[in-house]
Amino acid sequence: MPVDRRTFSLGMLMALTAACNTGASQGRAQAVTDGFWTAWRDRFVAPEGRVVDTGNGGISHSEGQSYGMILALRAGDRDAFERIAKWTQDTLGRQDMALHSWRYDPREAIRVSDPNNATDGDLVIAWALGQAGERWQRSDWTKRAQEVREAIHTHCVEQRYGRSLLLPGVVGFAEPAQVLVNPSYFVWPALDHFVQMDGDSTWGPVIRDAEVITRLARFGPHHLPCDWVSITGKNDVAPAPGKPPRFGYDAIRVPLYAVLGGRPDLVQPVAEWWRSCLSQHRPIPAWIDVVTGEEANYPLSTGGAAIAGRIIATPAPAALDTDYFSASLQMLARL
Repeated sequence: MPVDRRTFSLGMLMALTAACNTGASQGRAQAVTDGFWTAWRDRFVAPEGRVVDTGNGGISHSEGQSYGMILALRAGDRDAFERIAKWTQDTLGRQDMALHSWRYDPREAIRVSDPNNATDGDLVIAWALGQAGERWQRSDWTKRAQEVREAIHTHCVEQRYGRSLLLPGVVGFAEPAQVLVNPSYFVWPALDHFVQMDGDSTWGPVIRDAEVITRLARFGPHHLPCDWVSITGKNDVAPAPGKPPRFGYDAIRVPLYAVLGGRPDLVQPVAEWWRSCLSQHRPIPAWIDVVTGEEANYPLSTGGAAIAGRIIATPAPAALDTDYFSASLQMLARL
């Protein structure tokens, strides 16, 4: 798999609602004026709608496709959205369930060799399709969004330890003695949208347990999340064995999605640690080992700095990064 409150935050809801109200009447003629979006699109989206991960051998994955879809929607770029959505379903869509294989590698003879999904990608794909279907009056997108939501709930929610646990993928995470979870896969705005579409009885337990897991998954003296955690009991959460216990490239999305989803209490420990770094007149490191305290000897990427800017009001980077993941974090931080 790639290492690599219940409603929207007010600002996000207002922005997307305003876009929906204007998009239906303007349709394809709506001007795309967001220079950051056009720079990201022109740099990372191939003509056929494939989002290219420039920092990982030119592969594509459901994560990147989902980012492209939600960013195109936010920018009002219907043409780009259509191309990205079509390539995603045609190339990564599974035949046995309404989920998406996580990885496409143009260098391989079998370009989609692993059918397993990445749940964060599917969450954002369903979120984007549902919003786009309403905005541009495309019932096929609305229907597909519902199918993906249902498939996520059926195949990627594990009932264990008295909780509804959101799995990172269909296969490989629900083991007999533990459940492996990635807190950065809890995309709160998407999950909140699902409640609006399907009701609290379906998604409320998943959301509430994910919130609890996020609070329990705070480790070390700074009480930071790490990329992967192991759940062995109702309240028994620890860094996942066999994986670096880092607040790093995955976990940096925990505060990002928390602030986008209007959950400031989930952001607070990270914000406090970042502020402490700056108060010591040193750059925020790219990662920290939550067990040993070892830190990277290099600072946050441009994308990480954009997230920090959103959360602790430091200056946002002025230019879009040339690396796919860093640039994508920049774009998501602007939502």
